[in-house]
Amino acid sequence: MPSAGLGEADALYPHIQRRLVESGEWDRIRSLLFTRLNDVGWIDNVKSNSKERARDMESTSARGLLQELSSSVHSSIPPAVKRDVRSQIKVFLGQEIE
Repeated sequence: MPSAGLGEADALYPHIQRRLVESGEWDRIRSLLFTRLNDVGWIDNVKSNSKERARDMESTSARGLLQELSSSVHSSIPPAVKRDVRSQIKVFLGQEIE
């Protein structure tokens, strides 16, 4: 059974996301994420792995490739990059709450 705190967070999520988008912070954080992932070579690695997997697939489809790669791609994001992005989101939330 989910905790009450989690339910509250789920209810706030659309409002927070809307505020991130309206303030331009969503684009800034997304850009930071892309830059950091590019800097550590993650994007090139994902492209390379995607091409390799697509060649190995019997019948290649974008949907099938996305399904096959989704969990491994997300789990391969370096912890330092995750921390940086989470930190930026926390800073934004701290400013919004004040």
